[in-house]
Amino acid sequence: MTTPPRVRVRYAPSPTGDPHVGNVRQAIWSWLFARHSGGDFLIRLEDTDQTRKVPGSLERIYGSLRWLGIDWDEGPDIGGPYAPYVQSERLPRYRVAADQLLADGHAYLCFCSSERLAEMRKAQQAAGESPGYDGLCRTLSVAEATTRAAAGEAHVVRFKMRDDGTTTLVDLLRGEITVENRHFDDFVILKSDQFPTYHLAHVVDDYEMQISHVTRGDEWLPSAPRHARIWDALGYARPTFVHFPVILGPDGGKLSKRHGAKSVLEYADEGYVAGAVFNFLAILGWSFDDKTELFTRARLTEIFDLADISVNPAAFDTQKLEWMNGVYLRDMPEPELTALFAERLDRDLPTDVARPLDRALIAAFTPHIRERVKLLSEVAGLVDFFFAASVVTPGADEFLSAKRWRDDAAGAAGSLRAIADTIEALADWSTAAIEAAMRGTAEAIDEKAGDVFTLCRLAVTGKRIAPPLFETIEIVGRETTVSRLRAAASALAPTV
Repeated sequence: MTTPPRVRVRYAPSPTGDPHVGNVRQAIWSWLFARHSGGDFLIRLEDTDQTRKVPGSLERIYGSLRWLGIDWDEGPDIGGPYAPYVQSERLPRYRVAADQLLADGHAYLCFCSSERLAEMRKAQQAAGESPGYDGLCRTLSVAEATTRAAAGEAHVVRFKMRDDGTTTLVDLLRGEITVENRHFDDFVILKSDQFPTYHLAHVVDDYEMQISHVTRGDEWLPSAPRHARIWDALGYARPTFVHFPVILGPDGGKLSKRHGAKSVLEYADEGYVAGAVFNFLAILGWSFDDKTELFTRARLTEIFDLADISVNPAAFDTQKLEWMNGVYLRDMPEPELTALFAERLDRDLPTDVARPLDRALIAAFTPHIRERVKLLSEVAGLVDFFFAASVVTPGADEFLSAKRWRDDAAGAAGSLRAIADTIEALADWSTAAIEAAMRGTAEAIDEKAGDVFTLCRLAVTGKRIAPPLFETIEIVGRETTVSRLRAAASALAPTV
């Protein structure tokens, strides 16, 4: 019985900006597959297109993965048995592979200028032909090509595709795929600057790093027969190909920022928690039982199977992500949630709020807002009044917008003063005692409790929507509550 090869998969980003959600989902799926299989997950930086490098991109790639809880066994930062893991540091390897292909007759030197290639494509377009290299340099003798190259003439190396027959490859999700070779032109594998194209570089790297499963987006599916040919020409045993489906916007179009899609670190900035984003992306195109949507990272690792990935594109649903984020926040242990709120508030509250923030205060109001929060970025707007020396009292129009208080500023002010007197004299400072006293006062002054409580909420918090009123008053404290009630009353109807 043959022992199956060890699972080895790689995440191979380009340092051209922040990783988008489709790219990161590939990393999540590959990582889950490696961890489920007891295999290896490595990072390889594909930076052969030097013109597109963006400073700081690599740090943001690492930051995105670490935030999501994705670790790696080998990579540019930690090394490994197949170092280096940066393609620009592996150029001699690609030259050796290109020379082997040239020597074996699977590639040739091409001296066509960019101007000639542009004219060729223009003529093909005018004739209604499919664009592609016309093979002019394919007929050059090896001697002539070698002489011209030695003389310093600029050239590239092209792979010689067969123009007859078919190429068949196997994709794990789609099965056998057979394509006629006549659909492919001779493509560049080594550029004039001695940097490889993706076609050659990833084949050499995946072989040398013993990658068992080449996982990538299905935008590479049309090029897969080319890659299969390179694997064969170099005498390499092909890996298992797995082409992941794309993510679409909810309207069926290409996913973009207008659909709410952002980079992973932008989601972190906007108040999403890592577990929710990981869960959401992991099931975006993958299904366990068609009904379960909430999974811990440990559970996903236990049950994940590449075979359960759909070949159909998945639609990105921002509302579902927000819902899932809210569920994760509500299910979080209270001490952990308090710490998360504290960290976010330290970032979002105005600079004039004293630091360090009162952790006991945050712990006190956390249970009263956890059901209301979907994003961490919402927390400061809900609770900033707890930290303010004084609340910005809403205008009279806000207090008098309810039918009861319309054209009765004096009545509203009188109700606020009555509650302030009650609060100030209250012996038992507990939520239950505060509620009972306030309801008793409303009854004593012959007002509906709801009408009076709306006034009190505005006065104490400055908001129409806030955490539960009586719990809020208990946390705010007697002195501050009384002060805010009286200040609001004076703003409505100053005493004589």
